[in-house]
Amino acid sequence: MTTGASALLRAAHAPPALAVTVLGLLLALTADLDPPRIALVTAAVLTGQLSIGWSNDLRDRARDTAVGRSDKPLATGELSVSVARAACALALVATVVLSLACGWRAGAVHLVLVASGWAYNLWLKSTVLSWLPYAVAFGVLPVFVHLAGDSRAPAEVVVGASLLGVGAHLLNVVPDLDEDAATGVRGLPHRLGARRSTVLAVVLLVAASLNLLVTGSTGGIPAVIGGILVAGLAGLALVGTGRAPFYSAIGIALVDVVILVAR
Repeated sequence: MTTGASALLRAAHAPPALAVTVLGLLLALTADLDPPRIALVTAAVLTGQLSIGWSNDLRDRARDTAVGRSDKPLATGELSVSVARAACALALVATVVLSLACGWRAGAVHLVLVASGWAYNLWLKSTVLSWLPYAVAFGVLPVFVHLAGDSRAPAEVVVGASLLGVGAHLLNVVPDLDEDAATGVRGLPHRLGARRSTVLAVVLLVAASLNLLVTGSTGGIPAVIGGILVAGLAGLALVGTGRAPFYSAIGIALVDVVILVAR
């Protein structure tokens, strides 16, 4: 892989984008979509997440440069602004086309999801409502997937996904609290502080998992294994450093999707 391609992927927040795409794929499998529809839904989620990631780094370029973020290709000059803008625009156009190809209702819902991510990047990130785009985006993801297959997402899945989204937001921001504070970003995690944000996130993530276990038919050994995995990942989120808590949140989300499959 060339340096330019690597920088472009890093600017797209590739690991979280891939994690959300995998969640969309697994949800599509649980919704019994046919293979072509699964591929279409997954592609729409991927391009939408890429557009959100690139728009985030484009929006934050001045802030990242001011605090010396060496992990941000746009801030270091490794990636040009023009290339990032072109990639973001192409991803957004592809998202609109792929989303609407899933049906106008499903497409409209997915575009609400993507718009929520953009709203976070452009405005809500620095407000007390920074959690709201995550709640909306994660909550409507199963709605989009099910509508693509002409079915209705279970209410408990929508609620659980929203809780996961807010928890993931809190844990994702905690490692960047100092850098954000230096550039005037004051979202909900910044107001709560690192410790309270982490504890609240773990509570929300565990609540999302319990919601699925209690409302579903999963029992016996699968439920026990799921509970143990969630407890272990929750513990890691509480004691981990850097991005470990955020990836623990993604792990809990994946466990929850497996629980959903087993329902």
